[in-house]
Amino acid sequence: MEFLTADEKDRLEQRLAQLKAERPGLSERIAEARSHGDLSENTEYHAAREAQGLAEAEIRRLEGRVKTAQVADESQIPDDMVFVGSVVKLCDLDDDSDDLYKLVGEASGNFDADEIEVTAASPMGEALIKARVGDVVKVDLPRGTKRFEVIEIL
Repeated sequence: MEFLTADEKDRLEQRLAQLKAERPGLSERIAEARSHGDLSENTEYHAAREAQGLAEAEIRRLEGRVKTAQVADESQIPDDMVFVGSVVKLCDLDDDSDDLYKLVGEASGNFDADEIEVTAASPMGEALIKARVGDVVKVDLPRGTKRFEVIEIL
């Protein structure tokens, strides 16, 4: 089961609707390319079929995620506990630097935000979930274990 915020689930549903709306256009591209003759050397046909396959795979993936996703009910989560949707201030105990992290179910890809997005399924997200202010979390990373202290939940 995957936890998402309501906004994240809405974004997934919008992306799913967009991909489904593009299906007729992909079918038209395939039909148009097929009408050009010999399919064995028809690069337009093969490209259109590949695009259709990728779109259908993404539709299946998103349908599965939307179907099994659990929307985090913020009213049920204690204010002093890190959960999906929380923004936390962490202190890296190795170099004493502070950064803001946002625990998300689905990364938005927005790199202009003030906080660093961390998915709940990542090693950092797994370490942070259910942590409280004052807790020290250990994160197993490819380059070794890092320790962070939860300074504040915003």
